[in-house]
Amino acid sequence: MGLFYRLGHYLAGFSVGLIFLVFIFSGKKTSCNYSPSARVKNNFSQKKIEFLPKINIQYPYLNDSILKVFIAEGKIDFIKSDTKLDSCKTYHINIVHHEDSFLKVANCKKKLIVIKAKLP
Repeated sequence: MGLFYRLGHYLAGFSVGLIFLVFIFSGKKTSCNYSPSARVKNNFSQKKIEFLPKINIQYPYLNDSILKVFIAEGKIDFIKSDTKLDSCKTYHINIVHHEDSFLKVANCKKKLIVIKAKLP
């Protein structure tokens, strides 16, 4: 068997496999989150967001959509986070474009609670 003949068989099988996968995964909400921060951010986006009363007083303009933007653009600092808790793990999110701006959130089973914030 020649090299081009083998390559042709490989590409034919590969293309059939790709078409098969497109039909299987079309319509499903699948995502590939390989990094730990991407997994945590994906988990955050699926939960209801609550604010502590002191956060609402300090930042009255803060709502769910603004918070989701901060989380999506922010970087999770796992060194300052406490991920070993059983009930609600706390995460420290640094806001990328603003120095000394951060969010501290508690990731519970059904909700995300904003515990502390220093925003621009």
